[in-house]
Amino acid sequence: MFKSRFFFRFWGHFKTITQHKIKVTLLCFKMGLIRQGLLHDLSKYSWIEFSTGVRYFQGNRSPIDAEKEEKGYSLGWLHHKGRNRHHWEYWIDRTFGKITVVKMPLNYLKESVCDRVAACMIYQKEHYTDASAYEYFKKGSDHRLMHPENSQKMEEYLLLIKEKGLDEAFRIIRQDH
Repeated sequence: MFKSRFFFRFWGHFKTITQHKIKVTLLCFKMGLIRQGLLHDLSKYSWIEFSTGVRYFQGNRSPIDAEKEEKGYSLGWLHHKGRNRHHWEYWIDRTFGKITVVKMPLNYLKESVCDRVAACMIYQKEHYTDASAYEYFKKGSDHRLMHPENSQKMEEYLLLIKEKGLDEAFRIIRQDH
């Protein structure tokens, strides 16, 4: 029984992160971010992130959330956000007791849009709509330490997807410099 549960979690997590990686890569290509698409989330296959993902895999949400609920923190997430510039948390620093929120470069913000849309597609499956990523973003906006300009731009992009659909929104976002 233990082996079959482990295999289910192992295979389920591998399949989920690989589907996510492929989906983000394709969205990044559509956004014109070829290199970022190819390199996106490779750290998820590292031992610390992958083993954590297998241990907490549920299939309908991020294993990071489950680990945080149990421990109050996630070693996998700490590793991941420190290596992936498309996460706004990467851009937070602490210097002499003061927290500094650094403005994320636009190309990483665009990759973040691809990441959020893909995550909604993977976890919500047939319930995904073009409004999903916008709604997820708005739900967490009260406790996000994101640079104000980045937050405003992210909301603008996700609202564009909600209102115009993915293809038209990506055409517009791709042209934004």
